[in-house]
Amino acid sequence: MPGAGQIAARVPTASEKADMEFGFKMAKQIGGLDIGQTVVVKNLAVMAVEAIEGTDACIIRGGELGRGDIVVAKVAKPNQDLRFDVPSVGPDTLAAMIKAKAKALVIEAGATLLIDKANVIKMADESGIAIIAM
Repeated sequence: MPGAGQIAARVPTASEKADMEFGFKMAKQIGGLDIGQTVVVKNLAVMAVEAIEGTDACIIRGGELGRGDIVVAKVAKPNQDLRFDVPSVGPDTLAAMIKAKAKALVIEAGATLLIDKANVIKMADESGIAIIAM
């Protein structure tokens, strides 16, 4: 679980940073309703919210609705017991983001597991996806 800061090589643009902050806030609020852990945003508008279908399907749907250039936010739900249910991002997540033409990913620092971190970073760098932990 990475600490706060930049994870992939590309630095997000100012508009991507704004979407990351907005998406992070929206994901925390959706999580507080016990709906999901992922929100897809574009231009400060929510494109998709994760429910029972899971993260990857949410990302694909958000990419279709946003027509690419989306930002993905993945967080822990408030009061989530990280011993049993850890939000995670891995190569499959990045593959969905690449398919959806996502530009950036924000995860919750200290509360999101990066599965196969080296491969995730490689995929992000090769695809120009910015990754930040907040």
